[in-house]
Amino acid sequence: MDLFTVTDVATGRGTLQYREECLTGLRCRISPERLKRHIDQTLKIPDTSESCPFCRENIFSITPTFPDGNRIIRGESVTFPNMFPFAEWHTVTVITRDHTVPAFTKQQIIDALQAQAESLLLSDGYPSINWNYLPSAGASIVHPHMQGIADQRPSWITERYLSAGKEYHAKTGNRYWDVVREQERSSDRYLFGDEILWSAHAVPVGEREVRGLLPVARLDEVENYIDSLAEGILEVISLYKKLGTYAFNMAIFFGREKSKNFSAFCSLVSRINPNPLSTSDSAFMERLHNEPIILTLPEDLGRYYRNEDR
Repeated sequence: MDLFTVTDVATGRGTLQYREECLTGLRCRISPERLKRHIDQTLKIPDTSESCPFCRENIFSITPTFPDGNRIIRGESVTFPNMFPFAEWHTVTVITRDHTVPAFTKQQIIDALQAQAESLLLSDGYPSINWNYLPSAGASIVHPHMQGIADQRPSWITERYLSAGKEYHAKTGNRYWDVVREQERSSDRYLFGDEILWSAHAVPVGEREVRGLLPVARLDEVENYIDSLAEGILEVISLYKKLGTYAFNMAIFFGREKSKNFSAFCSLVSRINPNPLSTSDSAFMERLHNEPIILTLPEDLGRYYRNEDR
């Protein structure tokens, strides 16, 4: 059974691909010719450290506390409730002491992930750990921070994978996520990893989407994998930097109940660099049609990673 379909359409300037994920119905269009527009620009990070609420001189006086009057402190990270939540349970983890860093350390990411997990386990909703890095990726504050959300109803993508995974098992007798692992490991989209398998997603929801498939479903099962999860996230961030982009979005999706039909997964997409023109790489197809326009073929990203000199 095919996991996704590809329809090639010849245009005056090359081939356009329409892709659809069979399980969920997620669709995208891939137009490699649009890479020639060179819309990404040299990185320019806004200097907004003055009066930043996440810097050490402000964070403990400006940010709220949990009901017990405390914040969660792990290493450099500080975690607290979001002052402007858009979920039933919404927390923020400031990752680094410094306002900007040249590169994240593995321990910084581990501490932030563990703090996020601790904060989300205070809720009984469907949790996810999220990260908008830099303003062009939607970060309203430059100081690096993750956000955790949990609701009684899962977000659309989690809900779709939960229900479709159950349907897939009923029809085929197979576990969808096992089939994905098997196919991705031998595909041109494979990047690295085994226990957590990282590959360029076949039907990307954003530019250069990479997914890491975890061997567990729920947040309370992830503790033993946070070390390798942090390593994988840093490896993908490094890949993006080598390709010239620094901004990104990340989300780690978890189920709530014990289920053989769902696996937690981490998704990252690269975003355009912050620049003086404030050009965005998201337009009406992404925001209104829910069919993102993608420039990079997933197979090309996998080949680039594997063939790069190390």
